[in-house]
Amino acid sequence: MPSKREQFAQTIRAQYLGERMRQLREERGLVLKYIAGYLGVEFSTLARYERAEWPFRKEHVSALLDVYGVHDEDERDELISMARDAWRLDQWEKDDAPRNAQDAARQVIDPWWVQSRAEELCVYATVLIPELLRGRDYAEAVIQHSLGGQPSMAKVDMLIRQHLHRQQILDNKPPTRLTAIIDEAVLYRPAGSRAILQAQLEHLTRAVERPHVNLRVLPTNGGLHDGVDGAFTVCRMRAPYPTVAVLTHLGGRMVIEGATADRYETAFGELGKAALSPTDSIDLIEQTACQLGAGAELPATKPEVSE
Repeated sequence: MPSKREQFAQTIRAQYLGERMRQLREERGLVLKYIAGYLGVEFSTLARYERAEWPFRKEHVSALLDVYGVHDEDERDELISMARDAWRLDQWEKDDAPRNAQDAARQVIDPWWVQSRAEELCVYATVLIPELLRGRDYAEAVIQHSLGGQPSMAKVDMLIRQHLHRQQILDNKPPTRLTAIIDEAVLYRPAGSRAILQAQLEHLTRAVERPHVNLRVLPTNGGLHDGVDGAFTVCRMRAPYPTVAVLTHLGGRMVIEGATADRYETAFGELGKAALSPTDSIDLIEQTACQLGAGAELPATKPEVSE
């Protein structure tokens, strides 16, 4: 019978913990051989811990945090808890939990941390243009709306810069591949103004000129489909890590692993079958941008329902 270690699945918790422990070691200029000797484990064992091939033991994490000079109790508790829960799949992060600025920068597992490490992102969007494909003005309009009230321009500018910084993964070498399927109604939903929407649609036509960016439109007259429960992102991780799905709701974000993530990948494949071809999708986007520029009335954003 295989050991528990041999049966270990490379969960997101284990990956995050392994990378964080590696960062702490490298920031202090310490080599694997030295730290392995301190722990009394083989060099290869510590390397497997940091690559999340094997789960870190709680006592090893605690000892290493002492060596690395990590004395902040919140961070220590967070990382030791990750070692304890490294076997667990899925994570739900609520938005209503009180947190200060430091906590916000160090949430347990930021869903964007997951997405930024994917080899390919498969995004299904039902209301807004996906974040990675937003132009600056469209992004600003969405951010202003999401913050509500009268947010400070400093905060808005910070979030816009964050938006644009995240988009750089599409320009990495090698770049992250992006396949996005958007509901047709998204093309007709103004964000700020018709002029901003027109500019955003024109931005989309330029974005797909990159060979690793694929955009499809799901027509509203296609009836029920596998995306009726809402938007989601499938993260196809680099080997040997498994596929992960990320969902965002009003109450927070969910990172999903294992067989449930595979269901989202299957659903995305079915959405692809129902979507327009890439060429027809871009034709529709260009046509809509022209209609906006000409002041024409756009179709209603409410999808048609067949009797």
